[in-house]
Amino acid sequence: MNGLITRKRVLLALEILFNFLLPWVVYRLVKPHVGEIHAIMASAAPPMVWSLVEFARKRRVDAISVMVLGGIGLSLLGFALGGSPKLLLMRESLITGLIGIVFVGSAIIGKPLMYALASASLKRQSAEDSAAFEAYKDDPAFRRMMGIMTIVWGIGFVVETAVRSVLVFSLPVGRFLIVGPVVGYSTIGVLMIWTFLYGRTAEKRGVLS
Repeated sequence: MNGLITRKRVLLALEILFNFLLPWVVYRLVKPHVGEIHAIMASAAPPMVWSLVEFARKRRVDAISVMVLGGIGLSLLGFALGGSPKLLLMRESLITGLIGIVFVGSAIIGKPLMYALASASLKRQSAEDSAAFEAYKDDPAFRRMMGIMTIVWGIGFVVETAVRSVLVFSLPVGRFLIVGPVVGYSTIGVLMIWTFLYGRTAEKRGVLS
């Protein structure tokens, strides 16, 4: 147990290092030599490396990795089109906002993505838990709960995009490279806490009985 806890702490420390500190360090070191735009693009290297390491370790791409890699792709496109430094800083935010819109849309059409993501995750972890989860798929109350969760997460992602957009144009680049990820991880944390509490409340009401 102690070994598992230590391993998780090490992984958390590495995630913070690659997604919070190293982007800022790379930007500061590179900017005097290559200019602001190239420095911003170089600052995307540590998160990209972390995403690739996580993919090699888990053999799957998680949502955060998709946002990071998608954002880097947008950065390259923006650079090719002559994008400004502020536009390049919006890379993850644009992906996050798009994902939020897709989440809300999936709930509106009755195909909530939270259900699909939870189902896929449980299938990888436990056949027994997956079977128990799938048993609720035709229950109206359960599907309504999944729809609400999906909409809340979608709105959360859109709000995060709006907040980061304001910060991009109101903070210096170096400061945003520190504050931006904090906003992203805080949003995920708040949504996860809300999901846990909402799920517990639904369970007490008999939705998952």
